[in-house]
Amino acid sequence: MLINVSETVVADALRGLAAAHPELTVDVENRVVVRRDAPVAGKVALVSGGGSGHEPLHAGFVGPGMLSAACPGEVFTSPVPDQMVRAAAAVDSGAGVLFVVKNYTGDVLNFDMAAELAEDEGIQVARVLVDDDVAVSDSLYTAGRRGTGATLFVEKIAGAAADEGAPLERVESIARRVNAVSRSFGVALSACTTPAKGGPTFDLPPGELELGVGIHGEPGRERRAMMTSREIADFAVDAVLEDLRPQGPVMALVNGMGATPLLELYGFNAEVQRVLGERGVPVARILVGNYVTSLDMAGASVTLCEADEELLRLWDAPVQTPALRWGR
Repeated sequence: MLINVSETVVADALRGLAAAHPELTVDVENRVVVRRDAPVAGKVALVSGGGSGHEPLHAGFVGPGMLSAACPGEVFTSPVPDQMVRAAAAVDSGAGVLFVVKNYTGDVLNFDMAAELAEDEGIQVARVLVDDDVAVSDSLYTAGRRGTGATLFVEKIAGAAADEGAPLERVESIARRVNAVSRSFGVALSACTTPAKGGPTFDLPPGELELGVGIHGEPGRERRAMMTSREIADFAVDAVLEDLRPQGPVMALVNGMGATPLLELYGFNAEVQRVLGERGVPVARILVGNYVTSLDMAGASVTLCEADEELLRLWDAPVQTPALRWGR
């Protein structure tokens, strides 16, 4: 592994992030990443976070048009409430703060506690839970569905609404709407390796794959012998469509789990688009790349978000973050 020691992995990464992106303010000691121009007068602020190891989620999505701040925890471990309160205080302009929370037990508990502490300090806080994974109804880390790829859609679209000057209630409503019309399904071709363990986090024998894996390596629906890209796309897209049942066009995120090269991801995207075409689902936007990862796991996930005119407009709005940037 390309690290010094496991104990400093997150701090080392944050120092590197700060050096590469001077448009961010990175508090390495307190583990808070903030857009340098925050707080922006009159603007609702978006704060998210979670365990490290899913980069560029979330720190890579801090900047105009998306998040105001992010709180990275230790690897696969929720950030603590103090981080979240610091982040909220740093970006609150008086218009309120929206917490975007993936549905993992530690994240939910800590963001809930942080919201109470922030409100005690006079900061208005709203919370949106992302729970888009259709693979399983409960997992090792959750009660209910896991929060995965739809987090990107929620943060981007709600971030655009906030940049337009929408009030907190409106930004929260849009974020909830995005989550409600988004579904995801992931597949692991190999296990990931955490710095602390130095080895695979779960047992996945050669020649097998996990259908419906979580972003921490949580088990999915079933384990099978290795399948082709075509077969995986059929299974994953059908699982999403069976639950989402879109009536209009969708935005598609074809996401790598961290160790899947773009050569394979683009090939997989071709198969995903084939399935959607065969199922009669029009595709309005496509994003391909490693965005919601699981360290060095090989595999991919598919997220579909049913998009109306407003959501497409907000998706297309300018964004300038380390990992996502267009417009302007």
